[in-house]
Formats: sequence, C-alpha cells, structure tokens
Amino acid sequence: MNKENLSATGHFLIVGFSDFPELQVPLFIAFLLMYLITLVGNLLILAIICSNSHLHTPMYFFLTHLSSVDIGYTSVVFPQLLLHFFREGIEVSLTECLLQMYFFMVFATVELLLLTVMAYDRYVAICYPLRYTVIMNKTVCLTLAAGSWAVALLIAMPHIPLMSTFSFCESHTINHFFCDITALLKISCTSTTIIETLNYINGSIVAMMSFILIIFSYSKIVSSILKIKSKSGKDKAFSTCVSHLTVVILFYVSLFSTYVRPISSYSLKENKIMSLSYVAITPLCNPIIYSLKNTEFKKALIKAKII
Repeated sequence: MNKENLSATGHFLIVGFSDFPELQVPLFIAFLLMYLITLVGNLLILAIICSNSHLHTPMYFFLTHLSSVDIGYTSVVFPQLLLHFFREGIEVSLTECLLQMYFFMVFATVELLLLTVMAYDRYVAICYPLRYTVIMNKTVCLTLAAGSWAVALLIAMPHIPLMSTFSFCESHTINHFFCDITALLKISCTSTTIIETLNYINGSIVAMMSFILIIFSYSKIVSSILKIKSKSGKDKAFSTCVSHLTVVILFYVSLFSTYVRPISSYSLKENKIMSLSYVAITPLCNPIIYSLKNTEFKKALIKAKII
C-alpha cells in the first residue's frame, strides 16, 4: 500500500457525518444546541460559584475546574464539527490534527483526574467531617487541581513526537468528526505497537488507578453513611455525593466503551457515534446534573433569580 509521511506537507480529510446525508440539517441543529447549552450551562456554573461566597468550598472549587474542562474540550471539537455540515469534508494539516488530538487528550485526562479528586473530597467530607477543613485546606486543593493539569499535559505530550513520524495510507481520510487518536491509528501505515502500548500504560496508570480510587472512596463513603443513625442524616450525606457519582458513571461508561479495546477491533463508524457520548453528552449533562441534584447550588440559582 502506498504511504506518505505528512510531517512536512499534505493534509488529512476529516469526513465528519457526510455518510449521513439525510440527517445533515437535524444533526447540525442538534449539535449547535448541545454546544450552546454546554457553554451557557458551564459558564453559568463558573459565574454562580465565583459570585457566591457560600460556594467557596473545595467541592465547588473543583467543580469550577470541571466546568472549565468541559468548555475546553467541547470547544476543541465542536466548532470544527459544525463546519462539517457546510462542507463535504474538512482538510487539516498534520500539525493541526496532532494539536487537536493533544488538547482533547489533555482535557479528557484532566476530567478523569478531577473526578477522582472530587471523590476524595467527598470521602474526607463524610468520613472525617471534623477534620475536613484542615485536610482539604487551600494549599491541598490548589495542589490537587494543579497536579491534575500537570499530569494530563505530561501524559499526552509523547503522542505528538511519536505520531509526527508516522506514515499514513494514501487516502489520508479520517472517518471521524475530529482527529481522534483511534481514527488516526486506523489509517497509519506504520506499526502502532509503541503508541498502543503507551496508551495502555497511560490507561492503566491514570484511568484504572482513578477508577480504583473512586471505588475505594465510595466504599468508605457508603460504609460511613450506613453508620449514621438518623434517616435525615443519611439523606443529607448521600445527597452531597449524588451529582458527582452520576457524572462519574456517565463519564466512565462512555470512556471505557469507546477506548478500552485493541485498535484492530475498532469500527470507525461505530466509534464515531459512541464518541458523541463523552464529547457531547457528558459535558452537556454535567451542569444539568449539578444544578438539579445539588441542593446548595439550586439555592444559589434561586438567590441569583435564575430559577
């Protein structure tokens, strides 16, 4: 098969949803609405938390970072996605493609780590309520947030120099709506063993460790809640975790169903549809979940006369 190294010249063609011509108009409207609701919802969360002193707590501090991440990685993908409905395909250079892939990986990894940090925050709040303000002090919160960003930036970095040396099959056509790493590896004419191994290592270290830590935190949380004698006390303790737990389940189910498979088993059309669950649905649901399930946040919305 003919191959060409695109590090200097050439472009990829991202096909988007051109294989669903009869759905172009409804898809454009749906994605535009999703993007606008995601932006407005997450910006609203940031504004409410920043303007309300009662919400200047560790949980809401981490929520501001989560909302910033959701704005970031939807903005990496959605503007280009919406352009697909006005063109047959979008041409991007290798550099543009790798940068989009890199920033998307960074934002997705930060979200993963922030969800873990937020689980730890709930664990401390419920299991050690008298020591909560001491354990989760400002320095600790800043360190955990900054650490999440630093780890994500470093973990995603090796992919750029590695993939910039790849040769790609002559069509250079990416059957996806953005430069997703799985779609790029699918059209590679270079062995993907090294980068697949790197992905599995990263997945084991970050995704699986995060998942284990979240499970551990919630096992301790459930155990502590069950020891509370009053029903109102149990309900209050559990209500502080519902929003976070819902977001965790939504994010992990979509992430694992999309990426925890060998590259050879991927169906690009199937993967493209499934990618919408974490690219569009999760960031869209986060502000809705936190505003509807969180009593303190609902009170802040009422006080701001938003609801």
